Amino acid sequence: MGTRWMIWGAVIAFLFDQISKYLVIHSMELSRVHAIDVLPPLLNFRYGENTGINFGLFGDGSDASRWILIGLSLVICVVVAVWIRGWHPSRWMQLSAGLVIGGALGNVADRLLYGYVLDFLNMSCCGLQNPFVFNIADVFIFAGAAGLVLFEGRGKKAT
Repeated sequence: MGTRWMIWGAVIAFLFDQISKYLVIHSMELSRVHAIDVLPPLLNFRYGENTGINFGLFGDGSDASRWILIGLSLVICVVVAVWIRGWHPSRWMQLSAGLVIGGALGNVADRLLYGYVLDFLNMSCCGLQNPFVFNIADVFIFAGAAGLVLFEGRGKKAT
């Protein structure tokens, strides 16, 4: 019952998320300038501090909600890791689980370091202006969750 691909996926997702945040927020000084147009309107960097979950939901900014969201993220990581070990998962399923875990841990690291999640990606298209920002961890969480759904039937449940 291997989980090597899950571990590698988690490590890569976590590192890529944290390095991207450091480069964009700190090195490019997005936290100071608040906006950098990269390939407008398709890709822009916009500074955001998210105290909640996606789209700022449950983001009252209280210390209690911060610790609840950290705890919830860690529980989700454990549940995904335990669930995937109950299968004979394909590499793709392991990798997908790792992306969810690594992305979640990237956002946990932000909450521990800053008290909120750093967001900086903004994408708009076709005359529609998207007011929301997200980060690489969110992309990995979404891609990993989609992969778990798509590749679920490729593994066998452990007996």
